[in-house]
Amino acid sequence: MGGGQTRPAVTIVTHALWRIRLARELPRYLLCVTSIAGLAASARFAIAPPKPVVAHTGAHQAAPSDAAAEAYAVLFARRYLTWNAAEPQASVHALESFLGPGMETDAGLELPASGEQRVEWAEVVQAREPLTGEHVYTVAAQTGTAGLLYLTVTVTRTVEGSLALAGYPAFVGAPAAGPAQPAQHLREVADPALATVVRRVLRNYLGASSGELEADLAGGARVSLPGLPLSLASVTRLDWAPEGGAVQVQVQASDERGVKYTLAYELDVVREQGRWEVSAVQVNPDL
Repeated sequence: MGGGQTRPAVTIVTHALWRIRLARELPRYLLCVTSIAGLAASARFAIAPPKPVVAHTGAHQAAPSDAAAEAYAVLFARRYLTWNAAEPQASVHALESFLGPGMETDAGLELPASGEQRVEWAEVVQAREPLTGEHVYTVAAQTGTAGLLYLTVTVTRTVEGSLALAGYPAFVGAPAAGPAQPAQHLREVADPALATVVRRVLRNYLGASSGELEADLAGGARVSLPGLPLSLASVTRLDWAPEGGAVQVQVQASDERGVKYTLAYELDVVREQGRWEVSAVQVNPDL
């Protein structure tokens, strides 16, 4: 080599053996992991496939509570279903405040030549919201002549926030209902001491004996006595509630007129220093 030339440098770099092996085997490891994940996903879909998301249509969407709108619907239903053929103008006048330029002056109600109808009671039994701010209420109304009727009343709020009808009412069928579904396969209470306390509490509770009842109540328990005093005849069933911490009791009782009832109660129970006490009977009076 000439004097002006330099030799090329050779650099030797060392790597740990495990890093060389990892670099060589990494693609295979990734392939194995991907395959295992795919098999696991397939098994999960086969054993527990995902449930489809069902979009609720506006026609069946539950409406948020609006007490004023509900009362407005009930008031309209009462006035709409209350009429006297001998005084047709009274019906028109009763409905006047509900109507507007888009509806007939009598809400489309034409009375017969004779007869009358009164509403004994009316209340909302179902509500839905097909559009934001529009409520469709199903009102159950017990009438003196036509019996129990179900009427849908559509109520909306104006831009100012006031209530208004959104159209004519409609007669409909009753909300779907089926036979009673009492709880099954409950575990029977086998503790005689608890059974004794439950029987004594219900006897004093039904009989409105607050002084005697207090002796079996847990500290801080609040109980509201029923307005109809009853005499406890017997306890026919006593089971543990499904979630525990409470018992479900079926009793037979009667009032001072001789009317007999079969009733069901749930009592929250606690064990304090070896003694059973009751912390609630059926309802929370503070709610």
